[in-house]
Amino acid sequence: MSRPVIVIHGGAGALARQAMSAEKERRYNQALTGIVEQGQAILAAGGSALDAVTEAVRLLEECPLFNAGKGAVFTHQGGHELDASIMDGSMRQAGAVCGVTRIRNPILAARAVMEHSAHVMFTGAGAEAFAFGRGLEQVDPAFFSTAERYEQLQRALADAAGAILDHDVPTAEDPIDPDRKFGTVGAVACDRHGHLAAATSTGGMTNKQTGRVGDSPIIGAGCYADDATAAISCTGSGEVFIRTVAAYDVAAQIAYGGLSLQAAADRVVFDKILALGGSGGLIAVDATGNVALPFNGEGMYRGVGYVGGRPEIGIYR
Repeated sequence: MSRPVIVIHGGAGALARQAMSAEKERRYNQALTGIVEQGQAILAAGGSALDAVTEAVRLLEECPLFNAGKGAVFTHQGGHELDASIMDGSMRQAGAVCGVTRIRNPILAARAVMEHSAHVMFTGAGAEAFAFGRGLEQVDPAFFSTAERYEQLQRALADAAGAILDHDVPTAEDPIDPDRKFGTVGAVACDRHGHLAAATSTGGMTNKQTGRVGDSPIIGAGCYADDATAAISCTGSGEVFIRTVAAYDVAAQIAYGGLSLQAAADRVVFDKILALGGSGGLIAVDATGNVALPFNGEGMYRGVGYVGGRPEIGIYR
């Protein structure tokens, strides 16, 4: 028997303990709660896991607190390049876009690729042409910009070591230091029929080189779903999650190793990712509604909502 559930994340990273703002933390909790509730409502009404994760990630893209869509971080060259992916566990269909600059909601473009194309991934101008041909909303690249993200870029550019994510001195009010957090968003869900879906979206890394693509739009690395095993969305050191094929590895350890969802997720996050010097976390759900939310840093924005229950929200370990 499946327990319908929606799980979301908004990035993982290091805590800025000396810069915590109660008001900012309240805003994060309020945003996460509202988005989980929207996902719960879709599942409670008989909606599919695919619809639930699509809407959850779209809402995360619309919230400037998170690094996806509005509020995406800046590249080294001062622009925005967004990536997203989605996967339906019932037929293992998938779609992704990467390096887009004018699509308001990259996750909607990824779903359009999955449902209306013979391909799995489109990039750059080709992805935008496809999306706009499907009627998706086009915005000026400045739409994604916020003052906070611009300040992050300036701090990164001024860092003598050229660090992108690992600044030593937190200078913002975020519960998780914005200069030391991995800003990906994602959702996984199980619906009443036991079908699974996963979706992931990101603005990438502050100060990244133009053209850099991380794990978020790569099926098997940052996103994976298979009704027979699990749905997974990752956030963390993108290059390491690619090298470990992290999302698929969770599913593979369940399928071939007989591990439980929790054991498989823990092994990837605490053993395999750390072994290559990476950090981050993931969210996962199986077809009976079990969930796992491991992360190997000090915090991960996350929320879980079973149909009929109250959202459970967390930031810190």
